[in-house]
Amino acid sequence: MKDSKRIKDKIIAKLFTKYPSLLHRWAQKTQFVEFEDSPWTRLSTDVARSRLALITTGGVHLTSQPPFDMKDPDGDPTFREIPKDTASADLTITHNYYDHSDADKDINIVFPIERVDGLKQAGEIGEVNTRHFSFMGHILNRHVDTLMTDTAPAVAAALKKDGVDIAILTPA
Repeated sequence: MKDSKRIKDKIIAKLFTKYPSLLHRWAQKTQFVEFEDSPWTRLSTDVARSRLALITTGGVHLTSQPPFDMKDPDGDPTFREIPKDTASADLTITHNYYDHSDADKDINIVFPIERVDGLKQAGEIGEVNTRHFSFMGHILNRHVDTLMTDTAPAVAAALKKDGVDIAILTPA
């Protein structure tokens, strides 16, 4: 049963990729959470002296970490911490709700860890944070509240504690 759901989800993801009009139709009928009061904070330091962290909703995690829960139809509101010195070969994706076949070949498509290191080496940014964070982006119904009140604030607090100036969100 779980294999048939996984196969169905992968087929839907492939169809949405191949036929964007299907995705557009689905999106028109789906109720999304909207925010009217998202805060904007100006960067308080020069980009070249900033500390940068990555956040992805692509379901990226270390091969040694537990995968995101694909059995729950409402998604998995937890996150995974990824150390900055992680090799791309040590990362994998657990997410059935988008076609990540290209990202499986080059993780930088959804989690540009090597590109960020390149920015640091080129002097474009000051520092790369010691850790990055990954969520599984398919969060619905009962898990939205958990994400908004527990897990997302925990990641925000960790980024603040780390002294991160810039967080780049790479959605899947």
